Amino acid sequence: MRRMTSEEKLYAIRFGGIMTIAAVVVLLDRFSKAWIRHHFQLGESRVVTSWFYLTFVQNTGTAFGLFQGNNRALLILAFGILAALLYGARGLSERGGFWGALGIALVLGGAMGNVMDRIHYGQVIDFLDFRWWPVFNIADSAITVGTISIMVGLLSKDRSATR
Repeated sequence: MRRMTSEEKLYAIRFGGIMTIAAVVVLLDRFSKAWIRHHFQLGESRVVTSWFYLTFVQNTGTAFGLFQGNNRALLILAFGILAALLYGARGLSERGGFWGALGIALVLGGAMGNVMDRIHYGQVIDFLDFRWWPVFNIADSAITVGTISIMVGLLSKDRSATR
């Protein structure tokens, strides 16, 4: 049996960290959505602060409510993105360093959380409401922050490599 190289060991540790963070995102997302479904009626909104509300809505489309009613196509697209991200995880995490790996973990966790909604409910549960932005959820936030993190990691690596 061949021994792992130090690079392979480092990636195995990094990949384990990526999967752990992704799992935490999924758990937080699933717990928060279950809590909202249990404590709110569809369409109900409650004030948390003067600028933030919890509002239970269901979204059959994508971000900003685009492509409503296309759950099957969006599920296929989401599975394709998940597969591509898993396939490219090693390269992205190596080129993007810490920020790239963190970004991959957040996007994976967020995408898995929303895919689980589409499979179980045929739509995505949203509830974070700032009133000036479309209602969203923890998974959406993880995807957004993760995408920015990947870009930061890749851009900062490129700049340092050219100096």
